[in-house]
Amino acid sequence: MTLDDSALTETGLPLTRPAGRVLVIACGALAREILDLKRISGWDHIDLTCLPAKLHLYPERITDAVRDTVARHRTTYSAIFVAYADCGTGGLLKSACDELGIEMIAGPHCYSFFEGNAKFAEISEDEITTFYLTDFLVRQFDAFIMKPMGLDRHPELRDMYFGNYTKLVYQAQTDDPTLTGKAQECAQRLGLAFERRFTGYGDLARSLSAL
Repeated sequence: MTLDDSALTETGLPLTRPAGRVLVIACGALAREILDLKRISGWDHIDLTCLPAKLHLYPERITDAVRDTVARHRTTYSAIFVAYADCGTGGLLKSACDELGIEMIAGPHCYSFFEGNAKFAEISEDEITTFYLTDFLVRQFDAFIMKPMGLDRHPELRDMYFGNYTKLVYQAQTDDPTLTGKAQECAQRLGLAFERRFTGYGDLARSLSAL
């Protein structure tokens, strides 16, 4: 399957041919990682559909979008799993999943579950001035960071937004020298020190393997 990051950002990933027993409803930013895990692990019992990654810019819309997707597909699958963390919903997504009787990934956001929620909880207080990027966010840096913040039009606003940050941590899901180079460029554009941290798939893999 050929994936286009712009399409994952704007429209997500539609469910084409229901074939499995378990449906994973995920953020478009996780599509590549979940499909890679599905292929590597031979998880033929799992189908995937993704909501637009740009919902992260409007987290108040995530819970209703997940509810609508569950309602559309519930009768087709024996189980549904939500591959979102809280992601800025203020606990509303967890409450909705509890009400619907479905499970979701634990943690506040994808940076936490890629790092491993337990480890992230240990280091987060020491990294309060850290800005994080994942593979997807490196590829979609302009669409998620520069344009929504207006930095493509007003670069002079950079220090107002990022003046209190000290470093950019690239949480690498894959070993890709091209992505690492691009992540370094992102750090330079934001005026931040750079650190690459290979996380792999972290708690995302562990959560999905339980299915």
